[in-house]
Amino acid sequence: DEYGRSEPLDGYTVAFASHLEAKSGVAIETLHAAGAEVLFAPSEPQSTHGDVVEALDARDGITAFAWEGMTDEEFDTAQHDLLAHGPDFILDDGCELIAKVHADHPGVAADVIGGGEQTTAGITRLEAMEAEGVLEFPVYGVNDTPMKHFFDNVHGTGESSLTNIAISSNTIISGKDVVVCGYGYCGRGIATKARGMGAKTIVTEVDPRKALQAHMDGHRGPATAT
Repeated sequence: DEYGRSEPLDGYTVAFASHLEAKSGVAIETLHAAGAEVLFAPSEPQSTHGDVVEALDARDGITAFAWEGMTDEEFDTAQHDLLAHGPDFILDDGCELIAKVHADHPGVAADVIGGGEQTTAGITRLEAMEAEGVLEFPVYGVNDTPMKHFFDNVHGTGESSLTNIAISSNTIISGKDVVVCGYGYCGRGIATKARGMGAKTIVTEVDPRKALQAHMDGHRGPATAT
């Protein structure tokens, strides 16, 4: 409601790339409510929910460059087609759009005001581009914010990873031995959620301090797993 009243993005075009499902659909609707024209494409071709895309694309001011079941070639072409419309801002997942706009649409990149990136892999690519002196516009590292670490990584990744394993394998987590490699924010979330679902959790970690943290949180390490 607040953004709908003030419309801070009125007159701007925002390019949005992410896994296209209900949560990202809410983000796209919020950008549109804030006054932006929104162009969206997937950040990965196999995770698109067709019903979400159709519902968003039916709204004036929101344009989809996506559909369920895209091939890798169609995915690549769709992102280039989106960038040809000359967005003012780019909100990215994995640095897919930002890398493409620099490599193949330099004229568009020169006019982009700024962007955002929400993944560790994307931030790594951006840091490499900045080190090479080729990054044309400022990009906010959403992935580096405490809110991303404490909530999205721990709870979002923790729950969604286990949910997808359970659904795709048609099994239950309770009673299983679950091995988690690494005890960063994502690893901690997965291990904690798995243990809460009744799994026997084993954490492998090369950092001795994080390994100790995992032990104190109640998870077994490789030496105590037998």
